[in-house]
Amino acid sequence: METGYRRSADSPKGRQRRAELLDLVTGDLAEHGLVDFSLRRAARAAGTTHKVLLYYFRDADELLAQALLRLREQRVGHALQAVEAAPPGPLGDRIRAIWPMLQADATGLRVIDQAIGLAMYDPDRYAHLAREAAEQYLAPLAGLLPADWSAQRREEVADLLLATFRGFLMDWRTTADTARIRPALEALARALDHEDADRP
Repeated sequence: METGYRRSADSPKGRQRRAELLDLVTGDLAEHGLVDFSLRRAARAAGTTHKVLLYYFRDADELLAQALLRLREQRVGHALQAVEAAPPGPLGDRIRAIWPMLQADATGLRVIDQAIGLAMYDPDRYAHLAREAAEQYLAPLAGLLPADWSAQRREEVADLLLATFRGFLMDWRTTADTARIRPALEALARALDHEDADRP
C-alpha cells in the first residue's frame, strides 16, 4: 500500500497535482495567516478533503513547511528585484532597498513572520521552520555583499543582516512602530558602508 502510494504520488501527474494543491493552500495561508491553520482548513482551501492532502503530503506539518518555503521564495524574489532595480550605489543602499519589501503585506507574507513566533512557541514541533528559513535567506543575503570579500566575511555579515532584519520584523509586527526602525535601518546601512570601505 505504501509502495503504491509513493509510486502514484511521485509520478509526473502526481507531482503536478501536489503542486496544484500546494498553490491553493499557500494562497490561503498568505490571505488568512497561521491562526487556526489545520489540515481540514487547508483541505477546504484546496477544494478537497484532508485525506486527499494526506495522500500527497506526509502530514499537516510537511504541508505547512512546503507552503512557507514557497512564500519565503516569493519574499526573497521581491527583495532581490528591489535591489536590482535600485540605482548602483553604496552597499548600504542595497540594504535600504530590502526593508520595504519585507513590509509588503499586500502579498500576504506576514505569515512567514508568524511562523517564527510559532517556532519559538513550540520549538519541539516547529523549530525546523526557523532553521529552514535561515538556510533559505542566508545565501541570497551573502550574494548581495561584495564579491571580493572572503567567504567567511560574507557569511558573518549575512548572519548579521538576517538577525537584524528578523529583529526589525518582530518589533514591527508586535508594536506596529516604525519610528524606531527607520533610524536603526539607517545605522545598519551606514555600518555596512564602513565595513565595505574597510575591506583589505
